[in-house]
Amino acid sequence: MERLGGFIERIGLAMAGKKNPWGGGAKGGDDGGESADPPAGEGDSPDKPRPPRNPWLPEGGSAEPPRRSARIEDIFKTRGPEGPRRGGGSGGPRFTLPSRPDGKSWLPVGLAAVAGIWLFWSSVHQVAPREQALVTWFGGKYSHTLNPGLNFTLPWPFQTVDLESVSEIRSVKIPDGNAEKLILTGDQNLVDLSYLIRWNIKDLKQFRFRLGKPQDTVLEAAETAMRQSVAELDLDTVISGAGRAEIEQKVRTRMQAILDSYKAGVAVQGIEVVKTDPPESVVDAFRDVSAAEQNAQAAINGARRYSQQLLAQAQGDAARFDKIYAEYRLAPEVTRQRLYYETMESVLSKTNKTVIEAQGVTPYLPLDQLQRRAPQPQAQPRGGQ
Repeated sequence: MERLGGFIERIGLAMAGKKNPWGGGAKGGDDGGESADPPAGEGDSPDKPRPPRNPWLPEGGSAEPPRRSARIEDIFKTRGPEGPRRGGGSGGPRFTLPSRPDGKSWLPVGLAAVAGIWLFWSSVHQVAPREQALVTWFGGKYSHTLNPGLNFTLPWPFQTVDLESVSEIRSVKIPDGNAEKLILTGDQNLVDLSYLIRWNIKDLKQFRFRLGKPQDTVLEAAETAMRQSVAELDLDTVISGAGRAEIEQKVRTRMQAILDSYKAGVAVQGIEVVKTDPPESVVDAFRDVSAAEQNAQAAINGARRYSQQLLAQAQGDAARFDKIYAEYRLAPEVTRQRLYYETMESVLSKTNKTVIEAQGVTPYLPLDQLQRRAPQPQAQPRGGQ
């Protein structure tokens, strides 16, 4: 806008000058400018027609001294030392950077600073303790692996650095969400089983370059190992707690063997069986069967408990008899008398009896029956007559 304003200003000054807009006029001065209309009688011939008067000059303009009008070259002429250049010729506008105190340009210094920042940013790499980095030539060919700490490489694009967390434990659930995952057991039954896989990277080079899709390979290896392990057990073992622990151990061992054969660079940290249920379509019938099996097992356990009690009692009686027999052999009469007394005590202790030790009394009197037959005395009313 500033250039446009200056250009319009110069055009206006040129139009307000003494230049004849219709051409004509004498040349004068070193700058080749055109002078105003010459006074009459100076070199005019009567046969030569006088050019038209300049309409921008006042009347009697011949009395004024000739003034040079601005030319089109003066409008686009660059300014001198008194101010900055507004424009140039055919080369267009010129822009210059400020100079240093010694007069030299700052451009080399700026380029050197940009190059230094680029070298530092693309050559120095800080690798975290839980990370490793792959260095490749031109983003393709493997060069080497960077361990945790401060590392240096060639600048980009010669060498490219790609960081990866290798100690992070990654978890994935199979199946994803609440989907049903049916697996065939060893006794030809189906079980709806879901499990969780925990793994991490143990060799970053193998993980990146040996497999196209390492995450998918981990999932496929886990499913293969799980189906093989469940097929070796029956349904009851799979559903029980002990069966889950056995399945988890077998799946981890087989899955690690499969991944090592692929050189996948993956370490399996653990397998966790989350759910082992029968298929949803037969879950009611399976619950009835499970309830019947539990009742049968409870009855069997009760019978075993009763038999163990009887056996323990019989063993105790036999041991007691052996001790009595050993005493009887040492003193037969005394032992016989003692057994008689103990037997009578055990029998008479359970009957209602009356013992009388006096002379002239009938040895046996049914006193207990007489007492029951005797009338009970009636209670006298209070305040009686």
